[in-house]
Amino acid sequence: MNNDHYFMRLALDLAATAKGKTNPNPLVGAVIIKDGTIVGSGLHRKAGEPHAEVHAFRMAGQHAKGATLYVTLEPCSHFGKTPPCANLVKESGVSRVVIAMKDPNPLVAGRGINLIEEAGIEVEVGVLEEEAKRLNERFIHNMIHSTPFVISKVAMTLDGKIATYNGHSKWVTGDESRQQVHYLRNEVDAILVGIGTVLADDPMLTTRIPEGGKNPIRIIIDSNLRTPVEAKITDCSEAQTWIFAKEGVDEEKEAALSTKGVQVFLTPEMDEGIDFTFILKQLFELGITDVLVEGGSEVNGSFLREGLINKFLIYIAPKVLGGRHSLTPFTGSDVETMDMALDVNFDSVEHVGNDLLITAYPKQS
Repeated sequence: MNNDHYFMRLALDLAATAKGKTNPNPLVGAVIIKDGTIVGSGLHRKAGEPHAEVHAFRMAGQHAKGATLYVTLEPCSHFGKTPPCANLVKESGVSRVVIAMKDPNPLVAGRGINLIEEAGIEVEVGVLEEEAKRLNERFIHNMIHSTPFVISKVAMTLDGKIATYNGHSKWVTGDESRQQVHYLRNEVDAILVGIGTVLADDPMLTTRIPEGGKNPIRIIIDSNLRTPVEAKITDCSEAQTWIFAKEGVDEEKEAALSTKGVQVFLTPEMDEGIDFTFILKQLFELGITDVLVEGGSEVNGSFLREGLINKFLIYIAPKVLGGRHSLTPFTGSDVETMDMALDVNFDSVEHVGNDLLITAYPKQS
């Protein structure tokens, strides 16, 4: 086995244990190896807390001298809430540093690597790079686009239906898939649905896992502010609720929702409704780094048409619903030819209970 790959895999697995806890920072793991033995390890556990390298070097102590550091992301070279890790690496006495990927943050972008190399330390970059990029896909997207990473989650039957003609959808998939979605909620900053989902299902959209977990901010796309004041989602005792509506909505309704703790954001009106690109930019400015879209077909269709989906999670149940008017995952404007469809790359297919989960990404143009 390639030792570099083996030890980098340990660092990546370590980093992954903090999913959902480091936002807006990346997931980072570090392992220090000397004479084939782990003498130090660490991960970035939470934004504002010490970086992975700090924990690893504290554990290694004097054993770091002459050792090899494996780290999943280029050590930072700038002062943020913590000092630069590149300086720590320089002073540690390690003889070699193996890095999975360069940091896409323009404040780093190779500077950390240069600082370490200038100190006479051997540096190798690119070991398990693709795995590292996938682990930090949210962070990379944030750095490049300054918008949240958008995940579209769909639960559908084998024939592509998400609900019956009258909107009944409980339940399309099995218990295992629904439980997995709660773990997904635990990892993201926000969940987004449309007003149709609120009116049809009266959901809570909270995280329900044995460990407790965190409740992401609940976002409702509600152009005309039709969210009932008594809806479950307006109870903000456990999770915040933000509603995006068009300008000119009922001020009394807005005040009633605000009294319950709901924040209402007014967006400029467009010919085709709400501007989702505007909303995503506003969400990023408010500190939202990733969004799990659990909306119905209208919201899904809007994100699809505007090219705003970065990742698809499609749960397929072993059921065939049929029907001319059964609901499909994505509605909106029709296209005339098949070459106008969005092309995606299938990344993985796995069993979740009796269901299938397909993970896919839009092909890059």
